[in-house]
Amino acid sequence: MNWQITFYNEKVEQETMNFPPGILANFLHIAEMIEEFGPMIGKPYTASMGGGLFEIRAKGKEGIGRSFYCTLKGREIIILHSFIKKSQKTPKKELELAKKRMKEVKK
Repeated sequence: MNWQITFYNEKVEQETMNFPPGILANFLHIAEMIEEFGPMIGKPYTASMGGGLFEIRAKGKEGIGRSFYCTLKGREIIILHSFIKKSQKTPKKELELAKKRMKEVKK
C-alpha cells in the first residue's frame, strides 16, 4: 500500500502549489517518491527536523522551497507548512509554526 499526502489546510496547499515552476516541479517529484517509498527517503530529498517533524527539500533554478510534514497512522503524510527559503538557516518562526500544527494533528 502506498502513502497518501494531504495538506494541513487549503492555505498550505495554495502556498505549496504557488511555488515557482522549477521548485514546484521538484516538490511534486519528491512527493511522488514519498508516496511510493515512504516518508523517510532521506537527503537530498527529505530530512528529519526532530520530534517526528520532517522537511521536503525542493530546489529549482528560482531557489529553495521547504515543506514541513509529519506522518499519521494509516500511512498518511500531512504537509503542515510550506515556504520559500531565503536564508541558509531555516527561520525559527517557520519551524515553530510547523511544530504547532503537528501537535494539533497528532492529538
